[in-house]
Amino acid sequence: MKKIFLLCMAISFLSSCELDREPFDSYTQDKIQEDKEASIEVLLNGCYAQLKGWSDVMHRVGEYPGDNIMIRGTSTDAFYSFISYQHVTNNGRLSVFWNNSYKIISQSSDLIKIIKEGENDAVDQQLGEAYYLRGMIYFYLCKTYGRPYAQSPETNLGVPIVNGLPADLNNLVLPDRSTVKDTYAQAIADLKKAESLMNAEKSAAYATKEAAQAMLSRIYLYMSGTYQSPNQDYATQSIEYSNKVIASGRYSLLSRANFMKYNTYAPDATEQTETIFAVKQVASEFSGYDHYYGIGGMYANIQGQGWGEMYASAEYLDLLRKAGGKKDARWAFIDPQYVTDGSGNKTEAFRFIYDVYNAGGTQTGYNYMQQPLKRNPDGSFYITIGSVNYNLTTVNAAENQYSIVYEGKTYTGEKDYMMLLNRVYPMYYITKCSLQDNDSHLHSPIISRLAEMYLNLAEAYAKKGDYTNALTNLNIVRERAIVGGSYTSLNSTNAVQRIDEERQLELAFEAHRGYDVYRNGQTMTRRYPGPHLPMNDVPATSPRVVQYIPQSEINAYPGTLTQNP
Repeated sequence: MKKIFLLCMAISFLSSCELDREPFDSYTQDKIQEDKEASIEVLLNGCYAQLKGWSDVMHRVGEYPGDNIMIRGTSTDAFYSFISYQHVTNNGRLSVFWNNSYKIISQSSDLIKIIKEGENDAVDQQLGEAYYLRGMIYFYLCKTYGRPYAQSPETNLGVPIVNGLPADLNNLVLPDRSTVKDTYAQAIADLKKAESLMNAEKSAAYATKEAAQAMLSRIYLYMSGTYQSPNQDYATQSIEYSNKVIASGRYSLLSRANFMKYNTYAPDATEQTETIFAVKQVASEFSGYDHYYGIGGMYANIQGQGWGEMYASAEYLDLLRKAGGKKDARWAFIDPQYVTDGSGNKTEAFRFIYDVYNAGGTQTGYNYMQQPLKRNPDGSFYITIGSVNYNLTTVNAAENQYSIVYEGKTYTGEKDYMMLLNRVYPMYYITKCSLQDNDSHLHSPIISRLAEMYLNLAEAYAKKGDYTNALTNLNIVRERAIVGGSYTSLNSTNAVQRIDEERQLELAFEAHRGYDVYRNGQTMTRRYPGPHLPMNDVPATSPRVVQYIPQSEINAYPGTLTQNP
């Protein structure tokens, strides 16, 4: 009797599922046919289980190379290479990402071989979920290891397309990397098949028709070229799939008040109406000291758990201030840590960022300065640095912005309160990846949500030169965040900046930023304090915008696996 063999690691994950189960090798074709839906459900849950470890690295490799975060110091952890762009070939986190990705691809591929389409709606839904998971993973692999689609997709390398284990395991030779174009084509084909098969209205913890449509919207947006050289056909298809999700009526943007609590909702919570698909984490699988090592554990210390060593960047904070200051709902995910006395009182302070130079006069970076705020007899403000008093000049009193002349240069800073410092860095905690169900750093990484669909529409319409529709969709997201903050116009002069900034503000800490910069041919500039090599800009053409394939995977690969340069 022929056995259906899946990857060993998938088996181990299945053993943690809260389902009645038998030893894996009892899942023969005959056994599956006896109770197909139940058997397939167990095997499909193994794919979802693999997403839990996968999504941790997915977040870090997608978010850390961007300009939303800064870290308080260098780190020996492999994730620091994502922040510093000092890529190495022995990155253990990328090995986890690569392995988990191909385990999901392998298991979903074997499920696709097992399941016969058209038997009933329930089985077709399961088949569609397998197609979704495989297509989504191929896309994430390609955008991590393959160059942006706007850069010669016909010749640049994507990832190997290996849809399940070959029949002859004794003479196993797997193919080398396919092109970016072919890898995207595989992802699109899988996701369109998933779309055609799935009809069940499942929660955001599971793949659905709308999840497939949302991912297709993003993929086509990634294929739509740059603003300077757009591919309008792909922009049109991104519009089509975004509109399909919206027209389904299954999702609605959270109210402003509920959006400010978005991080506290599980993907399948009744209050949650915006998430399309997320990798659901539950406290029973992720508890106690392990919370230090979750995604949110780097961003904050909450309820006595978490390292709290990585903070909102000055770049991101400045964008928030520019957008509307603390009137912007997205401030809800930033938690400044203030110094208080025994009675809980704060001390007024002035804080600014100044340039740092070496002995030769070359700028090497940036640093923070904060000092207690003092008042002159006329009511104006000043601070003391060392033994020198520096007067402040009003820039925008309503927004607490003042300027100072320090070491011969004029800097604008913020009147606020004395903040706790980690080394020299103010501790602007990030809570967007914490406090699900009020459990310190419990978090279900977001794959797709409705706000992205409106932002995809804004960008795709702008690339087609339809600024009226671009403006309408951009303002849907912006008005939710900033009451009365809608733009009155959008045109070829301002569209790129406004759409880019809104994506950064809205999708921050959801693993989008670096990809958004590079797919549009832009340069990553991180001119703010931190040990992330702030003077080193990274253009979209740099080899550093893609990750190395782990050398251990190349060494173990049964065939040729070409490394990135």
